[in-house]
Amino acid sequence: MKLTNQENNQFLQHLTGILHTKETALMKHCIQHGRISTYDHILSVAKLSFYLNRRLHLGADEKELVRGAFLHDFYLYDWHKNGYIGRLHGLHHPTIALENASKRYRLTPVERNIIESHMWPLTLFHIPKCRAAWIVCIADKICSAYEVAAHTKSLRL
Repeated sequence: MKLTNQENNQFLQHLTGILHTKETALMKHCIQHGRISTYDHILSVAKLSFYLNRRLHLGADEKELVRGAFLHDFYLYDWHKNGYIGRLHGLHHPTIALENASKRYRLTPVERNIIESHMWPLTLFHIPKCRAAWIVCIADKICSAYEVAAHTKSLRL
C-alpha cells in the first residue's frame, strides 16, 4: 500500500495547521504501542484511512477523515510513564483527546465523532455515526494490531 506523490501532497494539505505544532512534537516522544510513538501511530492511521477511502471508493470527506484520524489520539501524555497505570487508558483517552483537540482546533461534527468513537466497541456508548468514523475505527485497529505485533515500526504506506 503506497500513496502516489499527488495523493501524499493532498494528504499533507489536509493536515495544514496541525501537522507541525508543539503538540505533535510532544507526541513524537510518547509511546503508543511497543516502541511506536503516538505521532507515528496517528500518522499511520490517518494515511491508512485516506488510502482505504480512496482505493475502496468509500466516499468520506477526505479533509474531515484525515484531520479526525490525525487527532484521534490527541491526549498528549505517555500513558506508560509517570505512574499512570494505564488500565483505563483505552476507555478514557478518546474523551481526553476530544477535549484537547476541541480547545485547539475548530472541529466539525464528523471530526468530533471520529475522535470520540475510534475505540468502539470498547467505548460502548460512543458509536461511530458516520462513514469517516467507521473508516478510522477500523484503520486504528489494523495499525494498532500491526504495531503491537511488529513492536519495531509503524505501518508505512
